[in-house]
Amino acid sequence: MNEARLIETRRKRLKFRAWHRGTREMDLVVGRFADSVVPTLTEPALFEFEALIEASDPDLYDWIVGATPPPATYDTETFRRLRAFHRKEGAK
Repeated sequence: MNEARLIETRRKRLKFRAWHRGTREMDLVVGRFADSVVPTLTEPALFEFEALIEASDPDLYDWIVGATPPPATYDTETFRRLRAFHRKEGAK
């Protein structure tokens, strides 16, 4: 399998996982973000997003809404994009 196909497979898997987190609220928050940006993420950003979606729903939600700051390992450019996306979508 060539590299482009491997990355496309990762993207599809990430989008699926983003929509099947366990709580409907987080499915909507993370899934919408994934639909919007995963097709354009670079490989390093894909790694960051993979790490983010491994975090628990309560922790990730608290980080996104600003209830608690994310640990340094999760405070990445991809996380900041997710938080900004959520704030923009929530304002609609």
